[in-house]
Amino acid sequence: MAKTLLEIKRELDANVGKRITIKANGGRRKTIERSGFLEETYPSVFIIKLDEDQNAFERVSYSYTDILTETVELMVCEDDGSVREVKL
Repeated sequence: MAKTLLEIKRELDANVGKRITIKANGGRRKTIERSGFLEETYPSVFIIKLDEDQNAFERVSYSYTDILTETVELMVCEDDGSVREVKL
């Protein structure tokens, strides 16, 4: 697990443009799973462009703190089709 928000941001910067699957805690025992592309990273948040056929909205944003507190888990789909969980 990453110790700082800067390390998390650097890891995500290296994966911009790649296919991402997100598992987010929706509260009250709900887990939300979405997939899309890591579109951009900003100093405090990162943006995921979601698959249009599966979601009612285009983009979703999360903060790096969400990853640090394990509210959000990310899995990166590599070019060869393999999936790896981002261990931050």
